Amino acid sequence: MIQYVHMFSEGDRDQKDLLGGKGANLAEMVKLGLPVPPGFTITTEACRAYLSEGRVPPEVRVEVTQRLRDVEDLIGRTLGDSEEPLLLSVRSGAKFSMPGMMETVLNVGLNDDTVHSLASFAGDERFAWDSYRRLIQMFGKTVLDIDSERFSDVLDAHKEEAGVQADVDLTADHLKAVVAEFKQIVLDETGNPFPQTPRRQVDMAIEAVFRSWNTERAQLYRRRERIADDLGTAVNVQAMVFGNLGETSGTGVCFTRDPSSGHSGVYGDYLPNAQGEDVVAGIRNTLALTDLEERDAGAYKELRAAMRRLETHYRDLCDIEFTIERGKLWMLQTRVGKRTAGAAFRIATQLVDEALITMDEALERVTGEQLSQLLFPQFDREAERTLIATGMGASPGAAVGAVAFDNASAEAKQAEGSSVILVRRETSPEDLPGMIAAAGILTARGGKTSHAAVVARGMGKCAVVGAEDLVVDVASKEIRVGEHVVREGDTLAIDGKTGEVFLGDVHVVDSPVMTYISEGIEAARAISDDEETTELIEAVDRLLTHADARRRLKVRANADTGEDAQRARDRGAEGIGLCRTEHQFLGERRQQIERVVLAETDEEREAALAELLPAQVEDFAQLLAAMDGLPTTIRLIDPPLHEFLPDLTDLTVEVALAEERGESGAEVERARALRDAVRSIHESNPMLGLRGVRLGLKIPGLFGLQIRAIAEAVVRLREEGKDPQPEIMVPLIGSNRELVIVRAQAEEIIAEVAEAHNQAIDLPIGCMIELPRAALTANRIAQTADFFSFGTNDLTQTTWGFSRDDVETAFFPKYLENGVLTISPFETLDALGVGELVRIGVDKGRETQPGLKTGVCGEHGGDPESIHFFNDAGLDYVSCSPFRVPVARLEAGRAVVLTDDVGTR
Repeated sequence: MIQYVHMFSEGDRDQKDLLGGKGANLAEMVKLGLPVPPGFTITTEACRAYLSEGRVPPEVRVEVTQRLRDVEDLIGRTLGDSEEPLLLSVRSGAKFSMPGMMETVLNVGLNDDTVHSLASFAGDERFAWDSYRRLIQMFGKTVLDIDSERFSDVLDAHKEEAGVQADVDLTADHLKAVVAEFKQIVLDETGNPFPQTPRRQVDMAIEAVFRSWNTERAQLYRRRERIADDLGTAVNVQAMVFGNLGETSGTGVCFTRDPSSGHSGVYGDYLPNAQGEDVVAGIRNTLALTDLEERDAGAYKELRAAMRRLETHYRDLCDIEFTIERGKLWMLQTRVGKRTAGAAFRIATQLVDEALITMDEALERVTGEQLSQLLFPQFDREAERTLIATGMGASPGAAVGAVAFDNASAEAKQAEGSSVILVRRETSPEDLPGMIAAAGILTARGGKTSHAAVVARGMGKCAVVGAEDLVVDVASKEIRVGEHVVREGDTLAIDGKTGEVFLGDVHVVDSPVMTYISEGIEAARAISDDEETTELIEAVDRLLTHADARRRLKVRANADTGEDAQRARDRGAEGIGLCRTEHQFLGERRQQIERVVLAETDEEREAALAELLPAQVEDFAQLLAAMDGLPTTIRLIDPPLHEFLPDLTDLTVEVALAEERGESGAEVERARALRDAVRSIHESNPMLGLRGVRLGLKIPGLFGLQIRAIAEAVVRLREEGKDPQPEIMVPLIGSNRELVIVRAQAEEIIAEVAEAHNQAIDLPIGCMIELPRAALTANRIAQTADFFSFGTNDLTQTTWGFSRDDVETAFFPKYLENGVLTISPFETLDALGVGELVRIGVDKGRETQPGLKTGVCGEHGGDPESIHFFNDAGLDYVSCSPFRVPVARLEAGRAVVLTDDVGTR
C-alpha cells in the first residue's frame, strides 16, 4: 500500500523525488536536531495521482488526519481548539526549486472563533486579526482564485484612511474592518462565505497546491528551466510559528555566503514583526541580517551556529528561511542556494581551499552556462554616464535597454528586436513572462532575497533591486527620480554588480574573464581593479585548467578564416573541426563561382576555376598557418546552389522590364541567358537539392579546385617550416559510392601535387554524417572514410523533417507551449531521436574501423547539455564557435567528472 504522507522525522535529503526539495530538506534539518516546527509532507505521488484522477486520493485525507494528530501531540495545541488553537502553513515543494511559481497559504485554521482564542493565547489582539486578514487574503487568491488586487485595494484604502504607510501600523480595530471587507469579497466572488471549518481549510489548501502545479506561470517556468511536467509537487503542512508577534519577533532569509559575490560572511534580510511572505514579496524594505544581532543577540548567535552547521553538512552555500517568535528561533527551510555565475566559481574554489570538497566536486558545482555569462561585456569604466539611482546589485551583468513596465510591453519590444529593461515596484510570479523577455530587471523595492533577485539569479539575468529613490508609476508608465522623468521606451542602463542605474546608453567593454580567456591570466590580472575580480579570474583559471586535465573530448572550433582560427586558438581550441569553404566565395568571388556553375563548356569552366585557385591557396594557407601543428578539417564546398546564383525572381523581372522597354543588346541577352540558366537548375527545396557531394559530382573540377588548393597550401607552409595538418571532409554523403568517387579524384590530385613538388603528402579524407541514411549505413561508409564528423544541424533537419530556416518562427512557439518540445532541437541535441542516429553512426563506423575518429561540428558542439551526450556516445571531439570554446572545454571536463561520480554511487 502506498504511503502518501510522511512526518518530517521519517525522511532525509536524498528523498527529493518523493518529498520534494523543501520536504526532503526539512526532514534533514530535523535529523540534524535543528529547531524545526513539526509537520509532515504529502508526497509527489499524491500530486501525480491528483493530476491523473482529477481528485485527491481518499487515502490522503485519512493519512493527513493521522499525521495531523501527531503534530498536535508534538506541539501541544489542537487545530480549531477554542483555547490554544494550532495554525498551519500549507506550502508547495517540488523536487526542483520553482521560487514563487506555486502556492503557499499561511495561518490555516483561523476562523471567527479561533481568532479570539489566538488573541487571548498570544496576548496580542492586533497580531491575531493581522494573521486572520493574511489567511483570507492568501486563501482568497490561491485557493479561491480571486484577483489579489481586490484585497490589496481594500488594505490600501484602510491605510490611507488611517494615515499610515505600512501594514504594521494598522490597529486591531482597523484590521477587524479589513477582515470584514475581505470576507465580503469572498462571498461576492464565490457565492459562499469564507470557510469556517479549519479542517476544510486544510483540505482545500492542499488541493490548491496540487492544482498550482499546472498554472500558466508554473508551466512557463518549467519550460524555461526544462523541468519535467510529470514530476508533480509535494505539499508541506507545518505548525505555524509567528514572526508578527511584535518587535521581539521577526522573519528572515539568509545565505551562508553572499549569493552575488561568493564572499563568506553574514548575508540576508530580516524583517521585525513580519511573516515570511513579507520578505520575499519585497513589499517592505528589509533590515540587514547584522541588524538582528543588535535586536536579539541570542537568536542571532543561534542562527549563525545553525548556518555554519548547515553549510558544513551540505558542503555548499545554503539558502535558509527562519522565524523568530518572541526570541525563539525556528528554522523553516533550507536548500542549496541559487547564486550568480561569478559567485558559483568563487564559492567552488573557496570550498576546495577550506577542504570541504574536492576539485572534481568543485567542477560539478559550476556550469558552462555560468561561464558563458562571465564572458559577456560589462560597462566601460571610462564611459560617460548619468547616475540617477543606486539599489542593490542582485544579479551581475551590464544591461542596456528600453524601459517596459509590464509583460505585454516587454514581450512586444523583445519581438521587435529591442533590448528591454523591465521596471516594477516589486516583481511577483505573474511578471515571469516579462522577466524572460527582458535583458535586465529593475525594482524599487525588495532585497537580495526578493522574488526579482532570486528569479533573476536563476535565469542569469542582470538585476538591480531596492532602488528606493525610484518612484515607479505603473499606471502612468513612468519613473520619477529627482529631476528626471523616465517614460516607457526611454533607455536605461543597469549594473547588476554595483546596483547603479544610469540614464541613457552606456558603452560596454569585454569582461576581465574574456580577457583571461583570450590573453591569459596575467593580462586579466593587469586590468582587474578590485580583489573580487582578481579572485574570480583565478577561480575560473583553476577550474578550467582542472577541466582540461580531466576531459576526454578534444575541443575544436568552427572557423573559416585565419583570423577566426587564431581567435579560436587563443581561446584554447585544439584544432578546427569545420571550415565552411563556401564562405570564402561570398562577396567579390561570388561572380567567379557563378561562372563555374553556369559555364556551358569545359573550357569556360576550367578557366574560371584556374582564376580561383590562387585565392583558394591563400585562404587555406592562412587558416593552416594559424592552426600550425593542429588538425584542421576543411569541408569541401557545401551551399545550397541558390546561394551562389542571382535570384530567379529578380532576373525574371529584369528581363521583363527590358523587353517592355524594347531594350536589346549584349546586356539584355546576357540577362536573358542567365535567367534561363538559373531557371533550368532552380529548386523548390535547395536545402535538400544540388549541394554538397552532389554539387561536386555534377560540376567537374569544383572539388578538385579545393583539394588542389589545400595540397598546394601544405607544400608552401612546409617550405616555411610549418606543420600544416589539414583533413579533407566531403559533405552530405548518403552513399559510400559517392565517397569512393570523390576520394579517388582527391588522391589523384594530391599525388600530382606531391610529385610536382617532390614531397610526400598524405591527407586524411573523411565525410560528414548529416543524413539518416549515412548514419544507418555507417559501416559501409567507414570502408572509405578516415573520419566521421556529425553535422548535427542538418542531421536534425533531415531527421525531424524541419526546415531550420522556417520552423523557429513558424510553429516552434506553439510546440514549446504545448510541450511537444522543451527546447529547440537546433539548440540542444534531440538525444532520443537524432542522438540515437549519432550512436548508431559511431558504433557502426567502429565495427568496420575500430580506431575511426569521430567528432561533431554543428553548433551543438558548444551546447553544454549536448556535450555531455557526445562524451557518453564516445566521440573524440566537439567543434563549436570560437566564443564557445571555453564553455565546451569546461563542460567536457564536467562530463567526465559527472560520469565518474554516477559510476561510483
